[in-house]
Amino acid sequence: MKRDIYDEDHEAFRGSVREFLVRSVIPHVEEHAAAKALPREFWLEAGKQGFLGLEIPEEYGGSAAGDYRFNAVAAEELNKVNAALGSCWGIHADITAPYLVQLGTEEQKQRWLPGVAAGEILLAIGMTEPSGGSDLAALKTTAVRDGDDWVINGSKTFITNGYSADLVLTAVRTSPEKKARGITLFAIPTDTPGFSRGRKLDKVGQDESDTAELFFENVRLGDDHVVGELDGGFIHMMQKLPQERLGCGISNIAHAKQILDETLQYTKDRQAFGTSIGSLQHNKFLLAELYTQIEVSQAYLDQCVVAHDQGELTPIDAAKAKWWTSQIQNDVLDHCVQLHGGYGFMNEYRVARAWRDARVSKIWAGSNEIMKELIGRDLGL
Repeated sequence: MKRDIYDEDHEAFRGSVREFLVRSVIPHVEEHAAAKALPREFWLEAGKQGFLGLEIPEEYGGSAAGDYRFNAVAAEELNKVNAALGSCWGIHADITAPYLVQLGTEEQKQRWLPGVAAGEILLAIGMTEPSGGSDLAALKTTAVRDGDDWVINGSKTFITNGYSADLVLTAVRTSPEKKARGITLFAIPTDTPGFSRGRKLDKVGQDESDTAELFFENVRLGDDHVVGELDGGFIHMMQKLPQERLGCGISNIAHAKQILDETLQYTKDRQAFGTSIGSLQHNKFLLAELYTQIEVSQAYLDQCVVAHDQGELTPIDAAKAKWWTSQIQNDVLDHCVQLHGGYGFMNEYRVARAWRDARVSKIWAGSNEIMKELIGRDLGL
């Protein structure tokens, strides 16, 4: 089915992203996986091409696209290479940068945004804690007032870009008695005394992504590092989560569709019982089902992109997009592994890596169970 949400400008931008990936990224994906991180050269080159500043106004070094569809195009192309690439870019440019743009003071924007757009200041977002998971309201990292400063103590885990980030937007508890309404966002430079990182976490998939534990031991910062309203952090996060979850949905389908296309070609080339395995009735019917699932999901997702671009995407619709596309992705890729037979279980095959990479999509950005809980509440249950 023809997609009609993009125009010539979006497709021209897609061509630029593809050219960048072919030239500067794809030849080095094995190096990225071995290093368990994207090198700073990647970020600097992406910044030079204008891919990191889609959410950042021109006066701060960005491209001020003002059109979320450009974010969607970038996410689609990045995830065709691998899911980790899309994840790392998404955390920096699509998820964390908007907090600074929309909630930051003029001084904060001038201080940080030009470096963010250029790839010189790498962003991470610190929400998840070892004991909290999807329950953001239960976080235990605290900031206590001491004179003119705040003293921050606690830890975060599973932080994408955590090992190499220069600035971490961190959710901390400033008013314990207010519970969810006592959380504040701090922008914490990683060279601040008292900040430290744990090891790069050894994940099941997404080897190219540096994911780390972060520790705060008497980190002392002033009010000029508070982002948004004091004690307003939980509301700020709830307002920004729909874009994060929509980005997950875009990534899920783009990633699954690319591997499904490669699997289709494999089933045409692979011979068994005197014919291509794709022509065997079971496989033919299965591929018909998988392509239908992807295209139907894409249609809903495209409408979510349009709604978000118009400021009309609801948190519930974003939750539906997140849980559905992550489930579809995992189902499709599991079948793709099966269609590859024994080769599908070999890490040298992209399908195996993609299968591993996809599993976390049912967990992060709010687990699928949490998404269903939100949807159920919206139904009045």
